[in-house]
Amino acid sequence: MQRRTFVIAPLAFSSAMSFAQTNPKVARIVVPFAPGGVQDLLARALSAELGLALGQTVIVDNKPGAGGTVGTGFVAKSAPDSGTMVLAAASHNIAGSLYTKLAYDPQKDFVPLAHIGTADYVLMVHPDVPAKTAAEYIRHAKANPGKMNYATAGIGSATHLSMAYFNGLAGIDVVHVPLKATGEAINEVISGRAQAVIAASIGALAFAKDSRIRLMGVTSPKRSRYLPDVPTIAESGLPGYQFDSWFGLLGPTATPVAEVNRINAAMATLLKDPVVLARLDKQGIEPQALSNIDFAKLLAIDYERMAKVVKASGAKVE
Repeated sequence: MQRRTFVIAPLAFSSAMSFAQTNPKVARIVVPFAPGGVQDLLARALSAELGLALGQTVIVDNKPGAGGTVGTGFVAKSAPDSGTMVLAAASHNIAGSLYTKLAYDPQKDFVPLAHIGTADYVLMVHPDVPAKTAAEYIRHAKANPGKMNYATAGIGSATHLSMAYFNGLAGIDVVHVPLKATGEAINEVISGRAQAVIAASIGALAFAKDSRIRLMGVTSPKRSRYLPDVPTIAESGLPGYQFDSWFGLLGPTATPVAEVNRINAAMATLLKDPVVLARLDKQGIEPQALSNIDFAKLLAIDYERMAKVVKASGAKVE
């Protein structure tokens, strides 16, 4: 991957595309999922401070659809000097192996601008499900093939692939209910219309003490410091299971090197700000600034890892 550097723009609310394209003081962070989801919350948590660091106005622009591929494809085709970037996560690389036809290449059509951090995921179930461990959940699902379901933020999203991977390793038949955002998926479980969801820590922490939903296991190889009382899925019934996600900003592949470097430097500064770090901590995100070169290496390794996860899950989108 070519060495590039990114410039980052301040975040603000707006849906006026023409305004962002004609005003050099405005940059746009596209969130490829609906408002209220994991990436949306993260973008808005960083927006004001990022704007100050860049001396620009940054617009948060939600473009949901098709597991994040609609908004991501929009950024891939955006002019490299338009200040348009995408707040991407694990679903970005998942799409490359999950979809048989994709309008863009997750690796070749983007340059890494700034890595933000990483997050674990949490298996959450409705309390009516007669299971308190992953092993019990799997036994119940095997006894009721095709009768249980799980909600996600959409086909191809990390919430989809993480659960499809779980189901594939466990050998269980659970119906997929795709929605548009992680928040919607969690609400479906709270209401009892869905039995399970795997959500990033950012979407799960608020429900740690909520009796309407049960946090059954974390997807990391060791217990999360944010949820120390919740066992890992591997230790509670599904050995070998692991799933986590990076979060970062990507831009169109021809983004000028100077812009790449400017954005990368701005994010590195931001990730030292106590106010920003406190917000990320509340969302269960481990902050980590990386050079665009190191971020590119992470993306390449993660792409191969997610290809293996997709294969093991058995999931495919025509």
